[in-house]
Amino acid sequence: MKQHRFNHWSEIKYLKDIVTNPMIEVGEYSYYSGYYDNHDFEDGCVRYLWGDEKSRKLFNPIEDYGWLLDKLIIGKYVCIASGVIILMGGNHNHHPEWVTVYPFVEHIETSYEPKGDTIIESDVWIGMNAMIMPGVRIGEGAVVAAGSVVVKDVPPYTIVGGNPAKEIKKRFTDKEIDKLKEMRWFDWKREKIERAGPIFSSSSIHQLYEFYQREIKPYDHLV
Repeated sequence: MKQHRFNHWSEIKYLKDIVTNPMIEVGEYSYYSGYYDNHDFEDGCVRYLWGDEKSRKLFNPIEDYGWLLDKLIIGKYVCIASGVIILMGGNHNHHPEWVTVYPFVEHIETSYEPKGDTIIESDVWIGMNAMIMPGVRIGEGAVVAAGSVVVKDVPPYTIVGGNPAKEIKKRFTDKEIDKLKEMRWFDWKREKIERAGPIFSSSSIHQLYEFYQREIKPYDHLV
């Protein structure tokens, strides 16, 4: 089933509301802003992913061949811009070390090579027209610059760019990153996040950490 198209560049779609493929796991408040790409999230942004209704009817790689299929796992509060491409495992049948890279149907059973799950952790921003290659993990709080090609894991709270994508800089100091990784603000209850709203719209990790110690950490055992 086709998803509703975007009507304006300012429109976003929460992935929780539009994802249907069981091979995609997505957290709360993560969104796709795909107006300029003119594609639905599962029909353009995510490519070569088994598990959709049509691929299940045509071919069942799990039941027929016992393949271990890769998943796309997206955390919370992830921002995915228009034109982003996330390549998945349905295209892993070309072997450059073989005599030919052509995927002969007769040998499809042995040609598939899983790359591992593609994981986009919480609070990641993926810029316009970036490409994420299969099996990559993008750490929490990372930023992928527009037009980048991500071929390897990206550390948390790191800005990367280029083809292949390389580290441009860390968003914060190592000590600040350690505090952010401890706080995991994206796992807080929404009401707590809203209460800390003015701090999120600042660069004061110190203030956020004080809020965390006062409002969150003492009640961790109640979650």
